[in-house]
Amino acid sequence: MDAVNKSLSDAERLNRLRLIRSDNVGPRTFNSLLHHFGNARGALERLPDLARRGGADRVARICSEEDARGELAASQRLGVGLLAPGEAGYPPRLATLDDAPPLLGVRGSLDASMRPMIAIVGSRNASGAGLKFAGQLARDLGEAGFVIVSGLARGIDQAAHRATIRSGTVAVLAGGHDKIYPPEHEDLLAAIIEAGGAAISEMPLGHVPRARDFPRRNRLISGCALGVVVVEAAHRSGSLITARMAAEQGREVFAVPGSPLDPRAAGANDLIKQGATLVTEAADVIHAIEPIMEHPVAFPLSEPDGERLAGDPQADERAHHKPARPKPGVDRRFDPDGRNVVRHRPHRAA
Repeated sequence: MDAVNKSLSDAERLNRLRLIRSDNVGPRTFNSLLHHFGNARGALERLPDLARRGGADRVARICSEEDARGELAASQRLGVGLLAPGEAGYPPRLATLDDAPPLLGVRGSLDASMRPMIAIVGSRNASGAGLKFAGQLARDLGEAGFVIVSGLARGIDQAAHRATIRSGTVAVLAGGHDKIYPPEHEDLLAAIIEAGGAAISEMPLGHVPRARDFPRRNRLISGCALGVVVVEAAHRSGSLITARMAAEQGREVFAVPGSPLDPRAAGANDLIKQGATLVTEAADVIHAIEPIMEHPVAFPLSEPDGERLAGDPQADERAHHKPARPKPGVDRRFDPDGRNVVRHRPHRAA
């Protein structure tokens, strides 16, 4: 990863764009090539030879300099910056992933995409109660200083975005910045940008999102965040894929419980059974992620009449209220279908 705040030269940015837009080059391959050849220009020069050595039947398409310059110019006209990991505006936690986008299209406030984020995702066909809770949770987390990141989808995503337009929210797009999905959320995205939020995408301009693009987008949602909160998710929901990716990325996973009679809550309830942190208020999220934050989070707690509640217990008090820990030898992991996978590690000989 590039050093923090280091900016690419115009020539290197152009060559990196050409490399990542070439056939058969994804984020991991890109990083391997960059590490091996030292820069994108060297990698581009060797691509044809590498393809032949790999037994390719035909020469892979290499993005032309003309096409790359055209994309850079079109992005600039739309207000989109193509940023590399380590540059200002590229979400810091996303930059730590092995498959982080080599160039990320960022539109809007660079400050918003650099601040600590919490992801809120859930059902597109959400209940009224689910929408209300997602909005309240997002609003409280926003007031505590977090940027809310989500996927601009119908249902829970849009509720979380709308509730944090003023405090800061980041929309992760499955298509290009000029191909917003769903189309009816173009006004919502415009409001987010105007209020100081941001939108990010790894896709080129003109790319219309397809079904397979949404899991790719979901890894960016979880990758940007300290943790992911799932509010209403049915079995085999895309939100459960986001939860699985969050666990694989080392992010915290949270779930809001729902009625056992509501299929929209089945996935979130299963996540809780698997070990996800149960969430009924913003404080549940904040207390879980505070240990990995550099600075404690100031979250004003008060009774309905305005009287402040007692603060967190001191160290000697916490010693009497230790949370339960998993039994030794048990490894809990998330599964995209919402099933609990428990593996017992073999005991080692002394």
